[in-house]
Amino acid sequence: MTLPTEPIGSIPRPAQLIGAGADLAAGRITTGDYARLAEAAVRLTIEELEATGSPVITDGEQGKPSFATYPLAGLDALAPDGVVIPFADGHTRQLPRLTAGPFRYANHAAGYLELALRYARVPVKQPVIAASALSLIYPPGGIDGYPREAFVADLVREAAADIRGALDNGAHSVQIDFTEGRLAVKLDPSGQLLASFIDLNNQVLAEFSPEEQRRIGVHTCPGGDQDSTHSADVDYAALLPGLFSLNVGTFYIQLASEPDRPRVLRAINEHARPGQRIFVGVIDPIDPRIETAEEVRDRVLEAATYIEPGRLGTCDDSGFAPFGDDTSTSRETAFAKIRARVAGTQLAAREFGL
Repeated sequence: MTLPTEPIGSIPRPAQLIGAGADLAAGRITTGDYARLAEAAVRLTIEELEATGSPVITDGEQGKPSFATYPLAGLDALAPDGVVIPFADGHTRQLPRLTAGPFRYANHAAGYLELALRYARVPVKQPVIAASALSLIYPPGGIDGYPREAFVADLVREAAADIRGALDNGAHSVQIDFTEGRLAVKLDPSGQLLASFIDLNNQVLAEFSPEEQRRIGVHTCPGGDQDSTHSADVDYAALLPGLFSLNVGTFYIQLASEPDRPRVLRAINEHARPGQRIFVGVIDPIDPRIETAEEVRDRVLEAATYIEPGRLGTCDDSGFAPFGDDTSTSRETAFAKIRARVAGTQLAAREFGL
């Protein structure tokens, strides 16, 4: 396929794996027991993703507790009372709070990638969490003997190592999940928080050569958990100028669920830098209705009126279950939507003569 199409990351976990996650947290099973079930889920998920015809896949993030907290799973210096993220439907997610330094990742993305590559027959993209998201675990009041400056230095080193490990160990590309971008604007309309997030992530990206940066992408969306979002009410116009200052080659942009897609596409066209590839979201994981291939095609053609086809790709707006316990979307629905994305992208490619 000459018009690229890729998933974002997560696929709903099998019920047995979700139950095992709860059992692991409660101490009823060992980490080895959980790992065996997670490996079986990864193998099955890869088989089903490849069956959709997707030319690039992920491992469905089956073994991660969530897209955001996998580096923290198993760390001792954490308390449960960290930043609370409210969603539009009233439910919340809460990050842990760091209680001591030095900060180190407990788990790196390369471990998930290694497992996926045992089973995959097509290229594998590796999602990682942005340093800016993990920066929220440092408490506003500070930590005795571990100033914020020391934490940021540790965080930049660990986040860069997370990306480096994936690039060096066979990932087709690395996708940085930056769902906190629009949330930053909601929390601080002045834009200072967003600017600090952009600066922090660019510190991480400065560890890579221009050639390596072209293999790195950034995903943005307003969150997607239990069929709700945390910042869909934030105007994209407040995010996009800063977003495109991130030093990466690719952007994966939630678009299918936007009420005014042409307005967003005009802003993308205005602010994206030359050479940056734009993957537009053509599937809405929150909507239970399965899109048709023709709808996907038409969304790609719409995007091509603002962005030249040679710079375009397609993706889903977000993962289908970014948090491990999210059961709002079935696996069957997720795979049906992915099949529609692949088929619709092929139809659009034919329209472009590619």
